[in-house]
Amino acid sequence: MTGDSHAPAMPSAPSATEVADGVGERLLTFSYLGWWFSCAAQQVDDQTFRPVVFCRAYGGGDVEGAEQRLPPDTDNVAYGSEAEALRHAEQQAIRWAHDRTGDGQGRL
Repeated sequence: MTGDSHAPAMPSAPSATEVADGVGERLLTFSYLGWWFSCAAQQVDDQTFRPVVFCRAYGGGDVEGAEQRLPPDTDNVAYGSEAEALRHAEQQAIRWAHDRTGDGQGRL
């Protein structure tokens, strides 16, 4: 589901999410390897969701302070359930942190 002009716009930060964005009320927030992550699933249409990941450094890393949204890490940006998209967002956050801390293993 890429390039769908009817899909809701991707929010720029967790604080910028609204019901109209299609981001569910479930927001998984956790810290990992010096980063704070907020993960959500954005509803694209009646049957698909896409993962949304925001991060902010809290004691190291390359970016201090401001939140940033991670770009999609795969061509398959739509999943059949909110839970599946949320699980993918969490895995993406962990891989992203490993890529930036010198542990390129990306172990989960």
